[in-house]
Amino acid sequence: MRRALGSVRARATLGATVVVAVALVAAGTAVLLSLWSNLSGQAGTQAERTARAVAADLAAGTAYDTLSLDADDRPVQVVDASGRLVAASEDLERISGTGVAAVTPKVPAGGGYGDSGAGGDDDDGSLSPGEIDDDVSFTDGSATVEGDEADYRFAAVRVEVDDSGTLTVYAGAPLSAEQSAVSTALTVMLIGFPLLLGVVAGVTWLVTRRALRPVEGIRAEMAAITASQDLARRVPVPDTHDEVARLARTTNETLAALETSVERQRRFVADASHELRSPIASLRTQLEVGSAHPELLDVEGAVEDTVRLQRLAADLLLLARLDAGERPADARFDLAELVREQAEGRAGLTVGVERVEVAGSRGQLGRLVANLLDNAQRHARSAVTVSVRREGARAVVEVADDGDGVPEADRERVFERFVRLDAARSRDDGGAGLGLAIARDVAVRHGGTLTVGEAATGGALFELRLPVT
Repeated sequence: MRRALGSVRARATLGATVVVAVALVAAGTAVLLSLWSNLSGQAGTQAERTARAVAADLAAGTAYDTLSLDADDRPVQVVDASGRLVAASEDLERISGTGVAAVTPKVPAGGGYGDSGAGGDDDDGSLSPGEIDDDVSFTDGSATVEGDEADYRFAAVRVEVDDSGTLTVYAGAPLSAEQSAVSTALTVMLIGFPLLLGVVAGVTWLVTRRALRPVEGIRAEMAAITASQDLARRVPVPDTHDEVARLARTTNETLAALETSVERQRRFVADASHELRSPIASLRTQLEVGSAHPELLDVEGAVEDTVRLQRLAADLLLLARLDAGERPADARFDLAELVREQAEGRAGLTVGVERVEVAGSRGQLGRLVANLLDNAQRHARSAVTVSVRREGARAVVEVADDGDGVPEADRERVFERFVRLDAARSRDDGGAGLGLAIARDVAVRHGGTLTVGEAATGGALFELRLPVT
């Protein structure tokens, strides 16, 4: 069963069919009940009309044996106040539902009112002589007339007659037409409902298949992309404006982001391998020369290469942690004090700060400021200026130098990993092109921004903006 309903199309078809079936059953039941109620009411009206006609004859003084009780095959009984049958239809053979099972009058056929044995003593006084009761009661029963048994709707009407007291007239109207109509309607429903449900199921199946066809195309293409590992491929986008089209576009956006991420990771690994290869090769060469010729061992150069490897490894580790989505700590501290600490001991720096409190990782933000200061000192001719101030809900740190600046075309590229502009491609100072990339990532992780522009002195102006607490 689970396997048969394993597809969305099958579940949608079953659900729609069940809902329509429940609605049809409820509607059909309501129609049949309404039809029966209306037709039964019509039969009751006919029976009441017959009963009142007989009651009018009785009120007018018509004798029992001269009453017209055989009109339109409607069985009639006349019962006195003691429950004794005093008149009945001539062809009535059996009856039920009126409370009086007798079909033969208990008085002589030609008897008058005085022969009924029901005088004024039996009258309850609720009706005046010759008066017909306005109230009528209805019951359902059956009767056999001329050998034909059928169901009837009986109406009971009381009438007050001189010398006979209160008489009750029971008149019936056949329910055969009503039963036939209800039976016909039920037969039509039993035949039509399954056909209608079949049509609903078929249409739902076809419509659902058509609606889900693009989803199958997306699934097939995603399976092909997974098998080929070609993230440059994209899933087909249907020419519609529905949820499936939005799903396809979102999937393509996800694939594009994944392709960019994988490509960035590949470049990162390649660039990291390239950057590690040079100091390792240099260090190995120095050690091999020192092993063969101890007097030629360049200890200072070996130490510099080792320090460079250590810095590069630390940068790579920090980038890996940032890429992994490591959330910064929620510590609060004075940003001005942090800048003073990083500027302490550096030559040629001018510091102007005011107290601004921010929240985040003190270590990561300290690394950010240190990278900016290192970059500024590396490119400055003689002076570096550092300032900290508050602008509204933002803390602003500016680091400016009097160097050659950053060309406008390269002001975003300098924040990419392992990027060194032509003027800064020398590795003698230990730079690997990761400092500004780390600074930008740390700023973004703290809800801030890091941009570069032109300083008043013509050099580079790096501006860090962070939310204040």
